[in-house]
Amino acid sequence: MKYPIRQIAYVVDDVRTAALAHHRLYGSGPYFIAEHIPLRTCLHRGQPAPLDHSSAYGQWGEVMIEFVQQNNDGPSALRDLYAPGETGLHHVALIVDDLAATRAHFAAEGHVEALYAEMADGFPFVMVDAVARYGHMIELYEGRAVLTGFYDMVRAAAGRFDGRDPIRTVSLGLSGSDPLDHHGNALAAADAHGDETVASAGPGQFVDCFD
Repeated sequence: MKYPIRQIAYVVDDVRTAALAHHRLYGSGPYFIAEHIPLRTCLHRGQPAPLDHSSAYGQWGEVMIEFVQQNNDGPSALRDLYAPGETGLHHVALIVDDLAATRAHFAAEGHVEALYAEMADGFPFVMVDAVARYGHMIELYEGRAVLTGFYDMVRAAAGRFDGRDPIRTVSLGLSGSDPLDHHGNALAAADAHGDETVASAGPGQFVDCFD
């Protein structure tokens, strides 16, 4: 399979409430909450559109789950599907080898870009509008170490998860720094219990936009 789904994302009003409810129902997690994720660039359908969002990331079997909330008013790829107060499936995420080539491929198939964004270090990602065909959007990004490291960290935490501390805080998008846990410690050093080593997510610039 050329484009396997790596993540399923839902728009919600409150990422903590949504993540905890999913954990209680399915046993997923733990969830890492990133607040007010910084973006260097954010274009909504080709036009500048500031986006202030927070996300919760956790593992559910073989797939990462993301819950995302928009904190500011204004147009966005989130609001294209859901008005404030509405919730539901928003996108699936794909890790690709060549973002530029994949953007061209999806455009040729008739999928318009709803979002182009860059993290603080310039890491780019795209949201293509596949709602008419599939009922949701598709997020695209390249499998660079800063991205795959974060995915690996979330998955590794799930492998050790004993049900304690299902909701944890992480600081992401800080240029030149490692992701930080809710104690202010680098995630490469310790998980929320402080007694297990977790994989580093690499330079902390990356966080999935709705990802």
